[in-house]
Amino acid sequence: MRDLGRLTAAPAVHPAGGFADSGGLRAIFFDALPYRGKPTRVFAWYGAPGSRTGKVPGIVLVQGGGGTAYKEWVQKWNDHGFAAISIAVEGQTDEPGPSKDVRWKRHEWAGPARDGIYADSGQPLVDQWIYHAVADTVLANSVIRSFPEVDAAKVGLMGTSWGGVIASTVIGIDTRFAFAIPTYGCGDMAEADNQWGRALHDNALYREVWDPVRWLPNARMPVLWFTWLHDVHFPLTSQRASYKAAPGPRMVAVLPDMKHSHPASWNPPDSYAFAESVVRDRRPWLRQESVRTDGGRALAEFLSEKPIDGAVLISTAESGFTGSRKWIETPAALERRGKRTIVTAPLPAGTRAWMINIHSGNLTASSDFIE
Repeated sequence: MRDLGRLTAAPAVHPAGGFADSGGLRAIFFDALPYRGKPTRVFAWYGAPGSRTGKVPGIVLVQGGGGTAYKEWVQKWNDHGFAAISIAVEGQTDEPGPSKDVRWKRHEWAGPARDGIYADSGQPLVDQWIYHAVADTVLANSVIRSFPEVDAAKVGLMGTSWGGVIASTVIGIDTRFAFAIPTYGCGDMAEADNQWGRALHDNALYREVWDPVRWLPNARMPVLWFTWLHDVHFPLTSQRASYKAAPGPRMVAVLPDMKHSHPASWNPPDSYAFAESVVRDRRPWLRQESVRTDGGRALAEFLSEKPIDGAVLISTAESGFTGSRKWIETPAALERRGKRTIVTAPLPAGTRAWMINIHSGNLTASSDFIE
């Protein structure tokens, strides 16, 4: 597994025949690891900002389940001044497939496709889909860093849903990334009280090899853990176990009404503001200093490079899977001391779990999840 992090030489890149350039974006293939003796390639869309002076930061974008390489996602990051490569990690292109069950056409250099939730764990490690998905992501990092317009020291990673799982794994294996944004997906899913937990609870290979929590202690780059309050796939408890395992600077952003989809993950401004602050200042725009319960009150302290203009307490009196609980918002008080903001709020009677959300304009940041 550690050898995957040593795939630092840029693989060969090939034009994707039959795919027209789109608004300055181009479709490519790049060489990937062999699968059962067969050469493989990865389909991707790549683009860089149209007007630029000098090198620009970059980002690798990894699809979620049912997705593909999205040129819209690349364009979003180009609009924020980043070169971007969006990769398809199941051997597909972005051409519509022939049926509802085959959403995207597979290409002739395809490797393995995902089989449920690590359902191919009985196969040799090098034949498993997640092994190739991790390798594809590391290779995509090597590809984008090799382009002359990209600042190799400022390349980040964002993954959505399954892509978030992949990103959470990769950042503990490929430590070249300047920042990461695992969205929805995370580690510690063998303990989740949903379909993930049922699939993984007795899967020793997941627990011993594939759980991102095993690798996250190596991840020292800034990480934004980005999700929403009612996600039915990835609970806040698993996300917390993941960010607690990573020693680098972190931000958490739990949006109340984000929903779960690719567009829902790339439309909010939060991921772009986080990335921009890291490549500009080498640190996230906000840092949590402390969070605790103090005499029936929630208390959190933050250091912020941006003005904080509001805060709320989000709490629940219910237990169980976090995405299924009833959550309420109640007011929180702000005390500003320069760049330091202290937030306090009374905990409603019977509170079992809570977090504080603070706002800077249209940006949201969250305290750690407390239960």
